[in-house]
Amino acid sequence: MESALAPAEGSGSDSTVSFDVVVVGSANLDLVARTLRLPGPGETVLGSGFAQHPGGKGLNQAVAAARAGATVAFVGAVGDDDAGRTLRSVAATEGIDVAGLSVADGVATGRAVITVDDRGENSIVVVPGANASAHVGDLPAATVVLAQLEVPVATVIAAFAVARTAGSRTVLNPAPVPAGGLPDELLSLCDILVPNEHEVELLGGVDELLTSGVAAVVVTQGAAGVTVTEAPDTATWSVEAFEVDPVDTTGAGDAFCGALSARLAAGDDLRAAVRYAAAGGALATTTAGAVPSLPHAADIERLLSA
Repeated sequence: MESALAPAEGSGSDSTVSFDVVVVGSANLDLVARTLRLPGPGETVLGSGFAQHPGGKGLNQAVAAARAGATVAFVGAVGDDDAGRTLRSVAATEGIDVAGLSVADGVATGRAVITVDDRGENSIVVVPGANASAHVGDLPAATVVLAQLEVPVATVIAAFAVARTAGSRTVLNPAPVPAGGLPDELLSLCDILVPNEHEVELLGGVDELLTSGVAAVVVTQGAAGVTVTEAPDTATWSVEAFEVDPVDTTGAGDAFCGALSARLAAGDDLRAAVRYAAAGGALATTTAGAVPSLPHAADIERLLSA
C-alpha cells in the first residue's frame, strides 16, 4: 500500500492547471437496502429493495460541485477492480479531472453499506478499502480545496497545508469524526468547517472549534436548516431549510458541501453560498441514492427562485 503522502505513480496530475474546486476524499460503491424502519441492535428486519450506486463522500462532493457549475479535480484512491473502474468512469463522465484518483493494487475499492427507512433516514457503515491509501501527490491548484475524513487524516492535513501555501480556501466536512476528535494541526489549516448537528457536539461545540483557528463553523441541521458562526466575534446567523418531500437523506450533506464550495469558488460571500448549498442539500433528499440524487445548477436555481 502506498504512503498517504507519496506522489501518485503515473498520476499525470498537473499542478499548474487551476480548478475551481479540488476535492480530496473517498470513493465507494454504495450498497443500499431499503426497509420500513431501521433495525435496532441485534434485530433483523425485512428489506423492500436493494440497489448499488456510486458514492463515497469525496466522489459525492466532487460530483455535487461539478453539477453546481464548478470545474473540479478529484484526489483519492480506488482498487484495481470493477468497482474502481466504475467509479473512475462516473467521475470522468461528470467532467471531473481524475488524474489524482490513483489505483491501489491488491486492495478492494471502498464500500458503504447503507440502510434507508421509509422516512428517508439512514444508517451507514463504511469499509474504507483503497481509500486508506489515498495520497496527495501534486495537488492541483484550486480556489477551494474541500475534504472529508473517509481518507487518512494525514492526507487531509497534507492537502490543506499545500492549499494554504497556494492561497486556496479550505473547507472540511469532518465526517466521520475520528476517535479523539480533530488534531489541532488540521483545525489550524481549516477556513470553513461543515459538521452536522451530531458531529459538532462530538467535536466539543462551536466555541471550542472557533478557538482552534477555524474561521467559520457551518452546522447543517436537516429540516432545522443551517446555523453559521463566524470568528472572531462569534457572530451567528441562520438559513432556513427548504421544504421538500424527502425520499432518501443519504447524499444531502455531500450535496451541501459540494454546492457550498462551488459557490465560494465562484465568488459568493458565505451567506449566499450557504443559502445556495441549503437548496442543493434539500433537493438531494428527493431522489434515492447518493450520486443519482445530486442536483444540477439549474434545479438549484429553480428552487431558489421558487
